[in-house]
Amino acid sequence: MENRSLNHTSNPPQWLNLKLIVSILETIQDLIVISLCIGLFSFMVIELREMFFSLLPPLDFQQVTADILFLLVLVELFRLLIIYLQEQRVSIGVAVEVCIVSVLREVIVRGVLETPWIQILSTGAFLLVLGVLLVVRVWLPPTFEGIDPERRFASKRKNQLESESSSEPVAVNSNFNSH
Repeated sequence: MENRSLNHTSNPPQWLNLKLIVSILETIQDLIVISLCIGLFSFMVIELREMFFSLLPPLDFQQVTADILFLLVLVELFRLLIIYLQEQRVSIGVAVEVCIVSVLREVIVRGVLETPWIQILSTGAFLLVLGVLLVVRVWLPPTFEGIDPERRFASKRKNQLESESSSEPVAVNSNFNSH
């Protein structure tokens, strides 16, 4: 009885095609991201129009600066969505860049002199952490390029066990070193 229940959980029913279901869900997810891209692009065009109207006299320098920085944030978000569509992954570097530009935009718009010192200090610490994350991400292994870390670890362990067992005096396999 245990064997039958174990077999039932490991093999899905014939009518349940998991690859087809995953493919359909990924397609729906891509459609959602494409609609987000279209919406974000439309919003960027509207913001660009508003920014050009804010350049007319009387000129509010702080508002123009805030609009330009907001457009940069939107461009970075758009780039993040495009990278997701192309590579099916979220780019850590672009996400961190979006955070950095967003935080700097808020600091510039509010003004450093009008912001309490504790908030400036915490913002500086947050930017420092984001900067370190931006530098450290270079050393992170790429896990989305078909590399499964668990499978890699298991194959390393298997190779170690095979090399340990091959060091014992047994017959040597002639196909061992052929690649």
